[in-house]
Amino acid sequence: MANDDLKPHRVIGLFQREQRSLFGEILDWMLTPLLLLWPLSLVLTWWVAQGIALKPFDRNLVYNLETLTQSIHFPADSTNIWINDAVRDRLRSDDSDILYFQIMSPAGRILQGDTDLPAPGGDVPPLPGTVQMRDDVMRDVDVRVAYMWLASPNSEGRYALIQVAETTNKRSTLATEIIKGVMVPQFVILPLAVLLVWMALVRGIRPLNHLEQRIRAREPNDLSPLDDSYVPQEVVPLVSSINNLLKRLKTSMTTQRRFLADAAHQLKTPLAGLRMQADLAQRGGSASELQTALSNISSSSVRATHMVNQLLALARAETTGRSLPVLRIDLAALVIGVVQDSITRALDKSIDLGYEGPEETAESFWLYGNDTLLREMVRNLVDNAIHYTPDGGMVTVRVLLDKFSGVQVLQVEDNGPGIPPSERALVLQPFYRALGTNVQGSGLGLAIVHEIAQQFNAILEMGDAQSNPHLAPGLLVSVRFAAAKPPRATTELKPPSN
Repeated sequence: MANDDLKPHRVIGLFQREQRSLFGEILDWMLTPLLLLWPLSLVLTWWVAQGIALKPFDRNLVYNLETLTQSIHFPADSTNIWINDAVRDRLRSDDSDILYFQIMSPAGRILQGDTDLPAPGGDVPPLPGTVQMRDDVMRDVDVRVAYMWLASPNSEGRYALIQVAETTNKRSTLATEIIKGVMVPQFVILPLAVLLVWMALVRGIRPLNHLEQRIRAREPNDLSPLDDSYVPQEVVPLVSSINNLLKRLKTSMTTQRRFLADAAHQLKTPLAGLRMQADLAQRGGSASELQTALSNISSSSVRATHMVNQLLALARAETTGRSLPVLRIDLAALVIGVVQDSITRALDKSIDLGYEGPEETAESFWLYGNDTLLREMVRNLVDNAIHYTPDGGMVTVRVLLDKFSGVQVLQVEDNGPGIPPSERALVLQPFYRALGTNVQGSGLGLAIVHEIAQQFNAILEMGDAQSNPHLAPGLLVSVRFAAAKPPRATTELKPPSN
């Protein structure tokens, strides 16, 4: 039991750990490179300090070598090279470092100086008269060596070697002082830089905090757009998207409130009729009066049921079909099925209901969408035409196909009272009914057709029916479907089942 109690907490903790702070994210990306570059900066500083420390002491070492070279005398016997004693004493006068020197005859014999000073490597070719530098080890101590090859007057093709070496104490001391001089300020500057970065981020994030506070302080019914004049430029697209969402939400809520108000108003009439007829039946009049009241109750209930069904159809159409499956639809077969289902109602009014068009559409021209919504649209067009066509009239349903462009047109034509051009845009609104028809209706049929047509990217047009000039002008409703294009979604497509 205890383990079960802990499971929700673990899930909550997991979701909390997945949330990341924008402030912390930016701070990490700014400070991490800074902290990584600091050791690299120290390494580069050490390398530069070593170069700086070498130069002055190398120049002094070269000067000592040149002084030593100038003091060398080559007697007649080239094997007995000798130097001035004063020069030798000066080489030994350094207090910080130990200086060594060596003079080697062309024959390779040590003539003067320290015998254990290493000679240059065998891979270094002699460059007579040129000072060369190298790092070496003498008596287990690092030394810096300057050396030169001299041509002996009596030894053709052979050279004497003069070397001056110095320990690296002064160089190390200078390099260390340079590094200390650079590192100490960095130890002060780095925390200051971190503090300044943190303060800059706090100031940069402040507009977002203000935006969050303004949104949190809003009333639940306040859907006015947010003011984007006080937010950073990078946040303007986010605010614009929120404003766009608020605008759509406000439009949706306004439409919903208007729809509910209109629906309640429209349902009041049949419900009031039902109550009145029920009151009449309860008064216990004659059998004929009771029969009439019951008949009126039945008619009112049918109208109320039809109204509710139309409201549900409109609500289903306004969901934009996102939660409904997308199928491949044969428009001709679907229309024929709706016409066949409407024959009984047409016969009750002695209406000539006919279909003109192909029995089926080639698969390459099938539409993509939800067959339930499309069937609802066709059914509303046919029902609307039958409802407003007088007894003995004619209703014709057509499916036209342009095989070159792939455009399909659904037409429903009747010889009813028609709709004046000035009211054709108004009848597409819910609950609006054209004047002068003298026919009861819900005012939702064409609104449902218009809503579904928009979802199929179809064009809805209305005009006068002129197929039979001897009959009333009637109404011709056309729905033009563009060439079929596969949807973006990866929904499995299949033909609708009839």
